[in-house]
Amino acid sequence: MSDLTAIRAAMRADYLPDEAAVVRRLIAEAGLGAEARAAIAAKAAELVRRVRGSSVPGLMESFLAEYGLSTREGVALMCLAEALLRVPDAETIDALIEDKIAPSDWGTHLGRSSSSLVNASTWALMLTGKVLSEPMGVAAVLRGAVKRLGEPVIRTAVGQAMRELGRNFVLGRTIEEAQKNAAPNMAKGYTYSYDMLGEAARTEADARHYHLAYSDAITALAGACKSDDIRENPGISVKLSALHARYEFGQRDRVMAELTARTRSLALLAKSANMGFNIDAEEADRLDLSLDVIEAVLSDPALRGWDGFGVVVQAYGRRALHVIDWLHALAAALDRRIMVRLVKGAYWDTEIKRAQVLGLADYPVFTRKAGTDVCYIACVRRLLGMTDRIYPQFATH
Repeated sequence: MSDLTAIRAAMRADYLPDEAAVVRRLIAEAGLGAEARAAIAAKAAELVRRVRGSSVPGLMESFLAEYGLSTREGVALMCLAEALLRVPDAETIDALIEDKIAPSDWGTHLGRSSSSLVNASTWALMLTGKVLSEPMGVAAVLRGAVKRLGEPVIRTAVGQAMRELGRNFVLGRTIEEAQKNAAPNMAKGYTYSYDMLGEAARTEADARHYHLAYSDAITALAGACKSDDIRENPGISVKLSALHARYEFGQRDRVMAELTARTRSLALLAKSANMGFNIDAEEADRLDLSLDVIEAVLSDPALRGWDGFGVVVQAYGRRALHVIDWLHALAAALDRRIMVRLVKGAYWDTEIKRAQVLGLADYPVFTRKAGTDVCYIACVRRLLGMTDRIYPQFATH
């Protein structure tokens, strides 16, 4: 049995492993002693002091300082900020605001921020919550009128604040706008990996649309790929679910024929531009199939000599180390060097709900953030020992 086959077999056997046993193994793998922890804490504190000392807090920092992500209000704001720029119409915006804003206690934050804009936005959010959550009673008709008359005003006030926040999550509505907004930081030496924010394709027409959009984006970014070192050029992240409407194990034959061809064409286009090309991670039940697609694409002789092919690995998955081991073995077997971007994970709620709906005995992801954090550290250690074949990249979600 080859290394690739053995690792995949172990990975499949660990689809729903005992969480406590996995965490114990990962703690041993992570191996952070007191001295290492102290050094990490000192370095982190130094970085925070340098950032605070060299910059004026922007709106994003002010919002985060007031509305922590551990609060219901903070989560609601982040949901709005990430989603609002992509909402297509006023009616949907109103529904989204009502869903996310009404249940929260905005009054506790009023006047507490050093930013006047944050305080003004808090007032608008508090008003929004009160107007939208008023119970129906004797004055139901009057309250309904206030709500109807108030929604456009509320939408404008909240929308402005959310757009300011949203610019920290969505770089632009088009690839051209994103490049324009990225230009100042690019001039300072930063680079970007662009994500098209494509949703899963529901029809073949959707899949063809997304394939064309990715192709156009790669072509548009090619002009910015001026360095011989691919790490200094912009890159793009691709969702396999956006490229095929039946991206599921039951349609494996179709997926391997059609999705592999589409992904390969995009990878070849990215290679011609000398840019990075990352396959995004998605739901756990698609992991095995995604690795089949990745192996088929990377095995193409036309991609030999290109170090830009990359894969995203989610540390909240209990099989993350298996995936990293398999990717290293694949790169060695094909005599390639690839990129691996380690993230925490972006589909936790979906994974938990899906496991419950299916009545599974356990979950494919860690149920506590501490488990994900330990796994992330263990994966970092593993990746840093694989630099002969892997260029590690580290991020979060």
